[in-house]
Amino acid sequence: QVQLVESGGGLVQPGGSLRLSCAVSGSIFSIGPMYWYRQAPGKQRELVADVTRGGSTNYADSVKGRFTISRDNAKKMVYLQMNSLKPEDTAVYYCKVTTGWGTDYWGQGTQVTVSS
Repeated sequence: QVQLVESGGGLVQPGGSLRLSCAVSGSIFSIGPMYWYRQAPGKQRELVADVTRGGSTNYADSVKGRFTISRDNAKKMVYLQMNSLKPEDTAVYYCKVTTGWGTDYWGQGTQVTVSS
């Protein structure tokens, strides 16, 4: 019964910052890569950032230099620090983890709205 619980979403003004958190619970003994995705209304879900167990990161071009993904292996958590937010960052953000044997688990998503 693996669950991913997200927090930190909300409404923020352009140029502001927000930090998303995702906690993993349940019977997971080996967690591989962790990811943040987002999906805006009427658009495809896109990969925002990912981080390996060892801390290597990748980012979508649209968020490079503004977003930072990180993880805490002991706490089984993944974070997304979002700075210099733009209206086009408005979307539902989802976290995902992949087990050491290749199974994916998704969170329910959290709304981020960037508006003045």
